[in-house]
Amino acid sequence: MKSNMLIGRLAECERLDECMEAMQAQLVIVYGRRRVGKTYIINEYFHNDFALKITGAYGSSKEIQLKNFTAALNRKTGKNDTPPDSWFDAFERLRDYIETLDEDKKQVFFFDEMPWLDTRKSGFLAAFEWFWNDWGSARKNLFFIVCGSATSWMDEKIANNRGGLFNRQTCKLCLLPFNLHDTEEYLRFRNISWSRYDIIRCYMIMGGIPYYLSLLSNRLSLSQNIDRLFFKAEGELRNEFFHLYRTLFANCEQYIKVAEVLSTKRGGLSREELISVIGKPSGGDLSKVLNNLVLSGFVRVTGFYGRKKKNALYQLCDYYSSFYFRFVRNNYGQDDHYWSNTEENPSRKAWEGLVFEQVCRDHITAVKHKLGISGVLTEASSWFIRGNSDEGISGAQIDLLLDRRDHVINACEIKFAGSEFEITKDYDLRLRNKVETFRQAEKIKDTIQLVMITTYGLKKNQYSSVIQNQVTMDDLFVP
Repeated sequence: MKSNMLIGRLAECERLDECMEAMQAQLVIVYGRRRVGKTYIINEYFHNDFALKITGAYGSSKEIQLKNFTAALNRKTGKNDTPPDSWFDAFERLRDYIETLDEDKKQVFFFDEMPWLDTRKSGFLAAFEWFWNDWGSARKNLFFIVCGSATSWMDEKIANNRGGLFNRQTCKLCLLPFNLHDTEEYLRFRNISWSRYDIIRCYMIMGGIPYYLSLLSNRLSLSQNIDRLFFKAEGELRNEFFHLYRTLFANCEQYIKVAEVLSTKRGGLSREELISVIGKPSGGDLSKVLNNLVLSGFVRVTGFYGRKKKNALYQLCDYYSSFYFRFVRNNYGQDDHYWSNTEENPSRKAWEGLVFEQVCRDHITAVKHKLGISGVLTEASSWFIRGNSDEGISGAQIDLLLDRRDHVINACEIKFAGSEFEITKDYDLRLRNKVETFRQAEKIKDTIQLVMITTYGLKKNQYSSVIQNQVTMDDLFVP
């Protein structure tokens, strides 16, 4: 039932097809980062044809939520009922309505932004559990979709519920941002014809968030669009930041503080390093904050070569948040054309180089495809060692390591450049020393192959042979 208005999302639509063909009741959970397109895919897939659709209202009381529920139900039944006093009564009315519907047809119910319906002491979740377990799960034609941006709530209360909804869901759809391929396809759909170089630069700022991409104008250049959306006082994405965190997390100040600290360390920080910087959050558990940020797609847990998983690094991986902290937060009222006026700024160039590393990490599947190792079990990590002159150790860093089951390690050097990247004599020596330092420090016996990931590839010269394989930005755009 995929709509022609949907870009990408093929796997999600195929999973919904399977659920629609199932012969038992379906409880489908849809979650993911706010603005990623959860509501859109459900509306488009079902062509807005629902037996009933309810949307939670952010920050509203139980009475308002019940009033909205009753209004939506009245429109379907033709009645003029007043709102019930409790969610138990509301779900009893819903049951009465369902029993009037055709049992030979799939009846699709969509509860959007469900976490907002579960207000404090409302009894919503208990009523929903009772409704589903006591009656709904036995209705073979019932197709129930619950959706929410508060991913931590969706995970704890629904997906991994240890109470009445334990193991009751039949499908979980975690909607991720677009990759570069789908981003390019979406921009073409909106008649925006940019080079892949500019698409990647756009991705560094917005990621693959469909709502943010939908705000781009095809009449403006990339820099003009960024100025309009982020640096003008009325820009749509200038004031998005606090609304984004406030609607996702209770006590959002703790989450913002963790994200802010991580934004200053592109390589990431361990849990212990975070505690040393910010201390333990008052009134909350840092582990819970980090877990919720990971679940919501704002933070990534990345491995560090040679360390145990418990010593993993936390990296801020939400492009919008990173861009906001780096450029937008302190620019208020200064320069409406800041992005256009800093095109050649060295600090901005350095920032692009760092964020391109994240883009490559987010497209490791494409990198592996280019290297011909898609079917090889691979663990991705990063690595660095601090220099120690007393011990004769030179500092070194490898942007991305692909440790393969076939006893080969791809050491990936990542460079963002506006043209072919040239390896000079000095750079050739640094690359060789870097690999040798890694080999000795970690006592590597596997084969190490140097891979260069760049925008336009390598300029061939007497030093380029140090690289065993190349990946260009075009390779990152594979489906």
